[in-house]
Amino acid sequence: MLSTPSKKIIIFSGAGISAESGIKTFRDSDGLWENYKIDDICNQYTWEQNYDIVHEFYNQRRLQLAEVKPNYAHEVVANIKEKYQDNCIIITQNVDDMFERLGCKDVIHVHGELTKMECMGCGNIYSIGYKEFKNTDSCPKCYHTKIKPFIVFFGGSAPYYADMYKAFQHLQNEDSIAVIIGTLGNVIQINANLELVECHKILNNLEASPYIDESQFDKVYYEKATSAIKKIESDISEFWI
Repeated sequence: MLSTPSKKIIIFSGAGISAESGIKTFRDSDGLWENYKIDDICNQYTWEQNYDIVHEFYNQRRLQLAEVKPNYAHEVVANIKEKYQDNCIIITQNVDDMFERLGCKDVIHVHGELTKMECMGCGNIYSIGYKEFKNTDSCPKCYHTKIKPFIVFFGGSAPYYADMYKAFQHLQNEDSIAVIIGTLGNVIQINANLELVECHKILNNLEASPYIDESQFDKVYYEKATSAIKKIESDISEFWI
C-alpha cells in the first residue's frame, strides 16, 4: 500500500512576481523583446549558429538583473520559507535570483538561472554572477570554449522538471497547500497538475487566464502580487493549521 506524501507548501511563481521589480517578462505581444527574435536567442537547435547574438542578449539581461531588487512579494515568500523551512518548497519559472538574494535555499528554477553558465564540453555549470560573458571566455573546469547560458531553450531538455514533479507529488496530501503566483499556466500546465489533487489551492494573477480554471481554487486574488501576498501568507497560516 502506497503511503500518503507528507504535507507541504508548494509556492509556484512565474514572471508576474518579478515584474514589479522591473524585470521584463520574456515575451511581448508581438513576439519580440527589445528587437530580438526569440527563435534566434532561445532555440536549442539554432543557438550555436547565433552564438554572438545569444550572448549579447543574455549579457544585457544579466546587467539589467544587477540593477533591480527583490520586491515585497519576494520578501514575504522568503519569510514564509523561513517560517516553514523544509515544509515549504519554492518553484519558479523565472531565471532571476530574487529569492536567493533574500536567503532562500534550494529554489527549483525549472527554466534555468541567468547568473549561471553551462559548458558544452564537460557539462560544468558555474556561476558568472552579473558579469558579461566574453566570447574568449572558457570553462573554468575543462577550458572548453563553447559555453551556453544556463537557460532552458525551446526544444531543449529541462532537467529540473523532474524535481518539480516530485515536489508536486506532495499535493496529493489533502492538507498540503499549492500557491500559484503570476503565471498564465500554459507552459507548465497548472490545470493538469492541480485538477486531480484535493489540497488547498491559492491563485494570484493580475487577471484571469484562459489556461487556468479558477473554480478549483479555494482563494483567488486578481491583483498585483505585492498587494495579494499578505493575504496569501494569512491563508497559508490558516490552511496549515
